[in-house]
Amino acid sequence: MTRERRLTQVFIKLADTLVDDFELAGFLGMLAEETTELLEVDAVGLTLAGDHGVLRVLASPNSPAELVDGYGGYAISELLPLCLRGEAIGSMDLFRHGTTGFSEDDLTLGQALADMATIGLLHERGARSRDQVCGQLQFALDSRVLIEQAKGMLAERAGLSLSEAFNAMRSYARGRGCELASVASGVLDGTLRTGVLLAR
Repeated sequence: MTRERRLTQVFIKLADTLVDDFELAGFLGMLAEETTELLEVDAVGLTLAGDHGVLRVLASPNSPAELVDGYGGYAISELLPLCLRGEAIGSMDLFRHGTTGFSEDDLTLGQALADMATIGLLHERGARSRDQVCGQLQFALDSRVLIEQAKGMLAERAGLSLSEAFNAMRSYARGRGCELASVASGVLDGTLRTGVLLAR
């Protein structure tokens, strides 16, 4: 599949997530996963600055998102602005372990994905302050850790890929009208049985 066709599918998926039962944790996790694949990066970070300091979140396809004090250990990095009406609210940060730089096409695509991240971050914000966006992102991060752990557990139990496990949890959450984080909690504490979750 060409990158152009893959990109079309990704934007359709992200747009669907924004419109239908939007949940910031799931949206950011999906965006990080798709960005690492499309741009062939090793990790994706989000940086937001507010009155109470700087919040940095790092996500990679093989580990849960985590709060970090700074970004280090990567040979190549590129910071793309998250902008709203000309005002920068932060950046989406791309990282590679290797020494291959980013092409102009990579940066153009990366900026389009950064714009999607901005839309997602501000989707439910309205006129609230940037600090509240940071608070919302931190809450989403806490949920994302649960989701990543549950995704791995479900994948191992049911013999699914991580993507299939995530889609199964999301489908169950949508069908029941509940939050993805609550489904993840059920998977982790055993109150939501694998057979029930997959019987949709």
